[in-house]
Amino acid sequence: MFSPPPADVGTAVSAAAERLGPFAALRYAESIGSTNDAALALAASGEPEGVSVLADEQTAGRGRRGRWWSSPPGAGLYLSVILRGDLASSPGLVTLGAGVAASAAVQAATGLPVRLKWPNDLVIGADWRKLGGILCEAQGRDALVVGVGINLSPAAHPPEVSARAASIEGELARSVDRTAIIVECLAGFRALASALRAGQGDAIVSAWRDRAAEGWRAAPVTWVEGERTITAVAKDIDADGGLIVLRDGRLERVVAGEVLWNRRP
Repeated sequence: MFSPPPADVGTAVSAAAERLGPFAALRYAESIGSTNDAALALAASGEPEGVSVLADEQTAGRGRRGRWWSSPPGAGLYLSVILRGDLASSPGLVTLGAGVAASAAVQAATGLPVRLKWPNDLVIGADWRKLGGILCEAQGRDALVVGVGINLSPAAHPPEVSARAASIEGELARSVDRTAIIVECLAGFRALASALRAGQGDAIVSAWRDRAAEGWRAAPVTWVEGERTITAVAKDIDADGGLIVLRDGRLERVVAGEVLWNRRP
């Protein structure tokens, strides 16, 4: 399934080996069903924390709630990494922290001011066009796979995706070096694991707030409960990564389900 990574990627990861530590253990496939599925299988076989899977194309990529994730060949960065131990018990914080790490990686490598939309989207611009996303999935009780998909260049997405999609090269009107983004993502995931084990959840939540999309506080949100559509107003993020909303005059916590955001004008 795996092959040596492209020379530029292999050279960049090797050069950053001291900085990346165990997160320099990169597995590569030109085309794969899903990097998350491959990483979950590696975790089940006993591979340690830090092992990651990178692909140029996903033929069965997915996002939250099993939705298909458009992953055209050569147009995106598709990367999944294994985390171990107690981190698997904090998926909400891991998702927020992974978003912070990925957005910071893109900004460090390209200068593009990527923002975050709860719970797992990387967005750009005042209209919150989607640049990427995070998907965390458990493998047993002691492993968690963190997947990130980032649109690098404009591509032929399905109509329902292209209307809200953005890409790094489309925003910058120039080509970008994906190797720098890969290294920064891996370094960010290593730092995230260290921060969580050091009990720095508050710092992760604070960093998420700092990178949140403009206007997210007081933005209307909706979701479905049974046969009812619920409307509320976003207020904050709590210490475990849940969304706090104001609903019918009361504060409530949202942790699951499909939340739709209506950005304030």
